[in-house]
Amino acid sequence: MKKIIGIVGIPPLEIIRQINEEQGRIVDLDEPQLPLPMNRETHLPQVYCAILRTVMLNAMNMHLDRVYIDVGPGKCDCALHVATVLQNFLTIPVITTRNRDSEGFGYPICRSNLPLLEKLQAVTKGVQSCEPSPAHPASIPTAGFWGVPPRDFSLLSLFPDSTHVYGWSRCMENKTPADIDLESYCNPAVPTVFFAQSFCAKTALAKHLAERHPKGLYVDCDVNAGSSVRAKIEAFLELSRDAATAAPAASTASIDNGSPGDDHAAG
Repeated sequence: MKKIIGIVGIPPLEIIRQINEEQGRIVDLDEPQLPLPMNRETHLPQVYCAILRTVMLNAMNMHLDRVYIDVGPGKCDCALHVATVLQNFLTIPVITTRNRDSEGFGYPICRSNLPLLEKLQAVTKGVQSCEPSPAHPASIPTAGFWGVPPRDFSLLSLFPDSTHVYGWSRCMENKTPADIDLESYCNPAVPTVFFAQSFCAKTALAKHLAERHPKGLYVDCDVNAGSSVRAKIEAFLELSRDAATAAPAASTASIDNGSPGDDHAAG
């Protein structure tokens, strides 16, 4: 019988390779895995982000053989404390890691013309493999999504297919979660939504980059994206489209000089 291995964040490739060789089944505990309401989770303070509260909800209610939690600069300090809590409650091994992997694997999905929801699903699924993403032709970006994969993936359906992905999500596909230079990169020519989960430390970077970006919008939300957050994003994207239509035609690709480790032409 295959062992079921829970992961939090992005464990080092060495760990992923080991699990793959064991033919273990990887379960991403950052994502909702059970049809349970968030109020069932009572071990963490409400000021912890919804992702880590989801981790607790999953880990405490699933049949797992062991759990790997990345607690280094590629995740967050709060994950370390979540690991401590789980080590006290669970009888299975809860192993902390610090992912310092620096070899870039590229991020063709982040720059593809796939619907944004499919992009992020593919990126998060790719964490379970040691292989690079399959090749996709790079598209010309008309919008940007910067940040972590949201707990509420339905939020992504608001964006056009030509949205490029930046921030930690791009680091995920590149398999370098602690690469702060890549995480901080964004295309100044592309209207970009800077997203973070409420109560996440990355809200500081998201807000900072949004304020410096000439076409940036900062948003955060907790468990689910409410109507006000959705309306804000929809209005921003619509106004950005109207401005692009009214302005003289210009390719964003011609303005974008790329990013660290970037071998593609646009976004």
